[in-house]
Amino acid sequence: MAADLTAVPYGPPDAADLALLRALLADGSLSAKEAGERAGLSQPVAWRRIRRMEAAGVIRRRVALNREKLGYGVTVFLGVKLAAKGRSRVEEFERAATAIPELQLAQHVLGVYDYRLRVVARDLSDFERILRRRIMTLPGIGEVESNVLLSEEKSTPPPI
Repeated sequence: MAADLTAVPYGPPDAADLALLRALLADGSLSAKEAGERAGLSQPVAWRRIRRMEAAGVIRRRVALNREKLGYGVTVFLGVKLAAKGRSRVEEFERAATAIPELQLAQHVLGVYDYRLRVVARDLSDFERILRRRIMTLPGIGEVESNVLLSEEKSTPPPI
């Protein structure tokens, strides 16, 4: 019978966990054996540590796709102000927004806008279609500001 890894409390990562995380950040497709080798750990120890970090939510998922190679050549960041605020309006907006397949990220923020969204599209005309038919029809939508990504100079995980 497999051990219940969620029952084991997880504190700050130790040196071995950090070594595993660095290996997985360099290549998320590594097996536990390969990540363990890079971190100086045996396969069973690496596997248990990776599973424990997954159970604790330290590792949420391992996905690395090239958007451009999949045909999504445009990334747009949107600042969204809701027309009316209130718990039910916010929940209704979030539920509808997260159902949009091209929406990659939705962040509830403090500042000028209520939400910051990251949307991918095949090209600018595809983005216009997404904006008109999906974004602008969201419940509670007010003001929207679009910023098209020209280039990405740095994209890194938190320092570990």
